[in-house]
Amino acid sequence: MQLTLTADETTLLRLVGTQSFLRGRDYARRGAVLNARWHEDRGHFFGEVRGTARRPYTAIAVVAKSGDGRLAAFHGTCTCPVGQNCKHSVALVLAALPDAAGDAAGDGDAEAAPASWERALTGLVPKDASQAPEPAVALQFELISPAGSQQARPGAPKLALRPVLPGRSGGWVRTGISWSNLAYLGYSHRGVAREHLRLLNEIMAMDSAGRPVYYGSASQPIYLEAHTSRRLWDLLAEARDIGLPLVQAGKPAMPVTVHRDAAELVVNVERSSTGLELGSDIVAGSERPARHASLLIGDPAHGIAWWQAEGEPESRPNARLRFARLAAPIEPAMRHLLDQGRLVIPGQDEGRFFSQHYGVLRQRVRLVSRDKSVCLPEPQPPVLSLVVQHLPDHRVSLEWQWRYVLADTVRREPLWPPGGSAHGRDLEREGNVLAAVMAIADTMPDLSETADSGMRLAPAVTLTGIATVRFTTDVLPRLTDLDQLTVEVHGTPVSYREATAAPVLAISGSESIDDRDWFDLAVDVSVDGECVPFERLFVALASGEDNLILPSGTYFGLDHPDLQVLADLITEARALQDPGPRDARLSRFQVDLWDELDRLGVVSGQAAEWQRSARALTRVADLPEVAVPEMLQAVLRPYQHTGFSWLAFLHANRLGGILADEMGLGKTLQTLALICHAKQRSEATGPFLVVAPTSVVGNWAAECRKFAPDLAVRAITETQRRRGCELAEVTDGADIVLTSYTLFRLEYDDYARLDWAGLILDEAQFVKNHQSRGYQCAKKLPAPFKLAITGTPMENNLMELWSLLSITAPGLFASPVRFEQHYRTPIERGNNAGLLDQLRRRVKPLMLRRSKDQVARDLPDKQEQIVEVALNPKHRRVYETHLHRERQKVLGLLGDLEKNRFEIFRSLTLLRQASLDVSLVDPVYANVPSTKLDVLMELLTEVVSEGHRTLVFSQFTRFLTAARRRLDAEGIEYAYLDGSTRNRSAALAEFKDGTAPVFLISLKAGGFGLNLTEADYCILLDPWWNPATEAQAVDRVHRIGQARKVMVYRLVAKDTIEEKVMALKAAKAALFGSVMDGGEFSSGKLTASDIRGMLG
Repeated sequence: MQLTLTADETTLLRLVGTQSFLRGRDYARRGAVLNARWHEDRGHFFGEVRGTARRPYTAIAVVAKSGDGRLAAFHGTCTCPVGQNCKHSVALVLAALPDAAGDAAGDGDAEAAPASWERALTGLVPKDASQAPEPAVALQFELISPAGSQQARPGAPKLALRPVLPGRSGGWVRTGISWSNLAYLGYSHRGVAREHLRLLNEIMAMDSAGRPVYYGSASQPIYLEAHTSRRLWDLLAEARDIGLPLVQAGKPAMPVTVHRDAAELVVNVERSSTGLELGSDIVAGSERPARHASLLIGDPAHGIAWWQAEGEPESRPNARLRFARLAAPIEPAMRHLLDQGRLVIPGQDEGRFFSQHYGVLRQRVRLVSRDKSVCLPEPQPPVLSLVVQHLPDHRVSLEWQWRYVLADTVRREPLWPPGGSAHGRDLEREGNVLAAVMAIADTMPDLSETADSGMRLAPAVTLTGIATVRFTTDVLPRLTDLDQLTVEVHGTPVSYREATAAPVLAISGSESIDDRDWFDLAVDVSVDGECVPFERLFVALASGEDNLILPSGTYFGLDHPDLQVLADLITEARALQDPGPRDARLSRFQVDLWDELDRLGVVSGQAAEWQRSARALTRVADLPEVAVPEMLQAVLRPYQHTGFSWLAFLHANRLGGILADEMGLGKTLQTLALICHAKQRSEATGPFLVVAPTSVVGNWAAECRKFAPDLAVRAITETQRRRGCELAEVTDGADIVLTSYTLFRLEYDDYARLDWAGLILDEAQFVKNHQSRGYQCAKKLPAPFKLAITGTPMENNLMELWSLLSITAPGLFASPVRFEQHYRTPIERGNNAGLLDQLRRRVKPLMLRRSKDQVARDLPDKQEQIVEVALNPKHRRVYETHLHRERQKVLGLLGDLEKNRFEIFRSLTLLRQASLDVSLVDPVYANVPSTKLDVLMELLTEVVSEGHRTLVFSQFTRFLTAARRRLDAEGIEYAYLDGSTRNRSAALAEFKDGTAPVFLISLKAGGFGLNLTEADYCILLDPWWNPATEAQAVDRVHRIGQARKVMVYRLVAKDTIEEKVMALKAAKAALFGSVMDGGEFSSGKLTASDIRGMLG
């Protein structure tokens, strides 16, 4: 017989030999190749080949193809004794090769290998069971009776599940296999199907996940009755479908049935002579498992096993074991009902059963009446009920409930199931109704609440205000139209109407009974002719409400600009004082607030009279000009005349203020004009008390003699003990009493007992600290008029400005705490430009400030020059030594600046002194020449020789003493003034009336209140970080009365702390201007950052 072979078969014959090829070809033709899988892209073939052994052999073949797709190489391995290139691996390849030829000489029935498309579909066609190999493993179920076990629940059998292997004499045995050695089963028993092994491993893994694992536990069977995972039923169904034998223990091994359909709990309701009887049992298809021969699996139960059904004969030892999953879990409560067997409901309780329990029971089990003796009603769809209760003050309460109607009974359920329990409820239909409701309710967030699942309809809510209006007029009518929703309305609804006209404001006021400086305001607002309660309006505005509803039901929006401005003004007025909770008061000092109120509406009553007067203060240039009093022996410049008219207006209206003109513009003269005006018009019943620094008292006396010689002036320069008479005796008949801040503080009680026409505080920065004794005295002194005079009303922080205003205009910012909260903190820490601008507006009417550039352009020029001084080598070395030591010390103290402030400033002062003259630090350096003094003498020699007169300022009197010694040595005449000078007037006269070309002055003693226009040169020996202090010193020269150009020299030691002080001073220079002239605010207080910068 001649063989007809394909090209691939010819190649294979050559590679394996004739015998292996022919036998393999025969195996392939007989269909011995099982479970074959091909990976043509990689040339790999896998499969099982049935041979002479009981179990099939596993064969693997690897082939390679040539460029034209033909077989070129082959290598096969097999589990048979031959091992390599055997007939089994040949059969595997031949079964895979396309167009494989049979024996050409045969009968022509040789079958060709399946084509590639057919091989792809082969796995979808069920295999012929007669050709499938015998299973090599099975799953055994053993029913263990209570007598042979130690179970947790006595009397209940157990179901053990374990893998088993085929026995030698038939049947199944446990020997050689357990759950613990499944991993090795694929090696020791190669005939085990992979899908069977995979399924067994899944069952074991599922069991291990549900119970604790301990040593040896994997060798034990799996007990099904306590198995918690419902995944068990998927695995058992898969085992049934893939042919894994499910068998019972014993001989013969009876098959176990896993029902495809789920079992369910059924309650049969029948009528008896005593009432209703409920019988519970489980139904699996056409079978009803016998109660005594069944076992629920899991807790809660998710399946059932039984070995006898109702109607079957008594169970036998090898009775057929059956399993079914439950359509719904049987929880403990339902399990208890099942265990009861039959439940009797007396006739009198039948109504309660149907109204309260029937719906819940019907939802959880299938109810039947097998004998048709009871008509089981069908429940109606749930209906959502909304109860609307109209309440006073534009409130409405809403409550949602579900109504379940069954026959003649109604069961009410909360909107949302409590604790997630939904027994007896149709959640699907409820969801449909809620979706329709929420489509409307979502337009009002007030109707919803936040839950774990997100936003949902609130079961009960009370709406107020505009929410009531929106619900009543918009939402409720749309809800009423919904099906499956009933609405019950209780109470009388209000008919709401939106106003169309803008609100009309009217403001009136009268002087407060307890304080004539305050007006009690009455604000009347009307809308569409209907009055609006102001307090209710104010509360609504302050709380940010968008609308206001009147008792009649008329409502209007609060977004009108005038209403918001009114609220802001009242809020500010209340925030800056401590009135009663319902008071609306304005002080006569809050001039700018009055002006803004006037722009809102009509102001009437006593408040209108004051309003007309106060309006002028906001526009100083428009104030009525007051004639200069004849008693004043001076010609006022135009700006001075304006300032005098402003002061006269304040005095006439019982207002105080701050005259804050730049230094050198004649603030003293303007004040004298006011005093003369008051005395001439007999408006002053007592003397004016002028409090000034000690060094300025004499200057005031001189100015009074010069400009108001007709006024009786008394200067208090000593305490009562020294002068030997009472204060009242000294001031008797006086028009002006002059005293110092020190004497005023020491003898305050004496001053407080006298009647004063007014209090005038010159250089008022002396009382800028509101916690000082001097401030308290000025604040408490009884006087109808108080005026502060200063060119620098604020140097470091806003509370200094508050201090002066609280004395002169006590109602403007009444409370320091509220001023700090409302203005200082937001401005200084947050740089709040809006509040800073508001503060400027509030302060401006009561504080008048003009600069020289604005009003005194005829003043001669002032030229300032910084003279850099390079320290000589000896001076430099000593300075650097002290700088290094003090820097380390100060940097270690900056952690608590407030606590260590004194010690830190001591070190900074030492370095500043070292920049001037190291002998000021330690006399041991007396032989080290002072570079500053050398430069000073060079300057003075030149200036004096040219006929100029010079003021020389320093903060250190010891340095001025060293300068005196050098002047004496050079023969240059000079005058001298410091804090220890007894006769200040004589010292001033010595320079003003004498010929000395140089005046040495300590900055503290002569930096303010002096008029020294005789000099035209000013030399500042040491810089200070407060620019106002230096400006005051320079303005002793550059002021009204100066006819010559003014030269200012600042001597600054190069590469020392003085350069850093100059840079810091420039940064602080904008402080006062930020409040008075605009710009960003910068606190003037020395900070830790400033100090670090000065130390390099």
